Amino acid sequence: MSVQSDPTITAVDAQSLGGGPVQPRAATVLTPLGFADVRLTDGFLSRLQQENATTSIVRGQQHLDRQQAWTNFANAASGTVGQPYHGPVFEDGEAFKWLEATAWEHGRSQDQQLAEWLERYIELVASAQAPDGYLSTFNQIAGKRDRYEWISYDHEIFNMATMIQAAVARYRTSGARELLDVARKAADHLDATFGFDKRREMCGHPLVEMALVELYRVTGERRYLDLASYFVEARGHGTLTDPTWQGWTSVYFSDRIPVRDTVYPEGHAVRAVYLAAGATDVAVETGDHELFAAMRRQWDNMVEAKMYVNGSLGSRWEGEAFGDPYELPSDRGYGETCAAIASIQWTWRLLLATGEAKYADLVERQLYNAVLSGVTLAGDRYFYVNTLQVREGAIPYDDRMGAAGRQEWFGCSCCPTNLMRTLASWHHYMATATDAGLQVHQYGSATVCGGGLQLSMASDYPWRGDIEFIVDDAPDGERELSLRVPGWAAGATLEVVGDPVPIVPGEYARVRRSWRTGDVVRLVLPMTPRTTRGHHRVDAVRGSVTIERGPLVYAIEHVDQGAGLRVDDVAIVSTDLAQEWRDDLFGGIPVITAAARNLPDGDVGRLVAIPYFMWANREIGPMKVWLPIDA
Repeated sequence: MSVQSDPTITAVDAQSLGGGPVQPRAATVLTPLGFADVRLTDGFLSRLQQENATTSIVRGQQHLDRQQAWTNFANAASGTVGQPYHGPVFEDGEAFKWLEATAWEHGRSQDQQLAEWLERYIELVASAQAPDGYLSTFNQIAGKRDRYEWISYDHEIFNMATMIQAAVARYRTSGARELLDVARKAADHLDATFGFDKRREMCGHPLVEMALVELYRVTGERRYLDLASYFVEARGHGTLTDPTWQGWTSVYFSDRIPVRDTVYPEGHAVRAVYLAAGATDVAVETGDHELFAAMRRQWDNMVEAKMYVNGSLGSRWEGEAFGDPYELPSDRGYGETCAAIASIQWTWRLLLATGEAKYADLVERQLYNAVLSGVTLAGDRYFYVNTLQVREGAIPYDDRMGAAGRQEWFGCSCCPTNLMRTLASWHHYMATATDAGLQVHQYGSATVCGGGLQLSMASDYPWRGDIEFIVDDAPDGERELSLRVPGWAAGATLEVVGDPVPIVPGEYARVRRSWRTGDVVRLVLPMTPRTTRGHHRVDAVRGSVTIERGPLVYAIEHVDQGAGLRVDDVAIVSTDLAQEWRDDLFGGIPVITAAARNLPDGDVGRLVAIPYFMWANREIGPMKVWLPIDA
């Protein structure tokens, strides 16, 4: 995932790539760390990343091979028109997202199999590219004369954008430029084709905005940033429609109203949030304060009125879209995995630009509760849709439904490949640096180097809230260590070399001092279970509560309920919650119990709740996150 301006890319690097004069760095409060500056070493996140490497990415290669995604590139390279095309029009994009995941993982592990795949497929991609830089195998195989005749749907620009992102990842992790050369050639083609004084159109699926800004960041070529700005400003004038299906309106394409004037994200959720992330990139890089303020306003309104409690986005199956404000039905919620991933990308950019803890809080909520729910614990099956309720007797008439269980693959494989690249690069989100010191945003076991400090972090997070930092190296003089105290962490404590430090939930605890090797910092985040009451404007959850513990949202699943309790009938009797560690579940997890009653017959028992992202890893059946309160 192209989510960071890597500080290891220097002006000399950019000029040696043939770019123009290198522009000053974006005026962000925080600077991302280099690729090798954070390493997950143990614990939950490390195991997650390793499972992604050994299972998900490997199986992804097998699926793409079976679907003949790479055959499309070979056929395009041959120049023979009319050969069979395999997959949807955006199949190139899924291959490129897998390629990006492979690049990130190879940079971390130096695995030889991944190296061979990268060499093979990058060579194939380069051979398929047209002499003028165009690359979209669906249209190349079809031999279309007007390459952008159905620009609202054919995903040509989207496909090239995912390739650019993969190229940036490959370059940042290895310095290799073969794919970056292909990416620059494609970007040059786009720049020669589109613009205010050229072809005044844009892709129906935003993403190129982010990709072009990332390419600008590693090359210093201002034209790429200017083209990204064009694509942001050109949107919102009602030009994107599709006469073949009435549902694809300008709203669906986030093209009803200019980006600067948009109050709530609307339309297809993934498209809308990718566009917001790209617009935020443009605002930050160009110093456009008006555009940046508009993006912050959109984010605030999305979180307040268009986001599910677990961080999922998109309440309508029709058009995979955002609904109206507070239109958040639990049983019909869509919550596409890709939408949560896109939101993390957007939120990360706002965090870098502002340094505000609320953005890191949302990154955490979405990872654990809206992204990880999209893949099995074994890393081999996927949810496209992340519903918050499955009723008894639900009929899985669509393989995206929760009642159908996770699937090995989808005809539209955007969610599996997006998950792969997100998990392969997750350590990027852990920490940042400033001239003053180091900021830690997410917790686990890792080594972190930045801002003049080198730390080892140890924790069994998210199961336990005790986090220990040991200073492995520090310069002479004072440096500041900033630790996020999550907004949910009431009663959190911090000790620095044995001395207590006052902290405030929802802010960063900042400690400035002269550090010595061996200094110990202990942050304790209470993991007391809590309930969250449903918003009174959300009809589906009024009078209900969710159970949460630490960063995790919990759910009740049918297989855990005893004493005659039924998921569809149960109501919580008291918000006094108890927790216990269960070694017999998923290798050991904390479960939460509460007094409950079946509403029809009055049977009383204790419901058992598990982390929401773990549901459907045993058998498929009734599940719910929101629990009515029996007054």
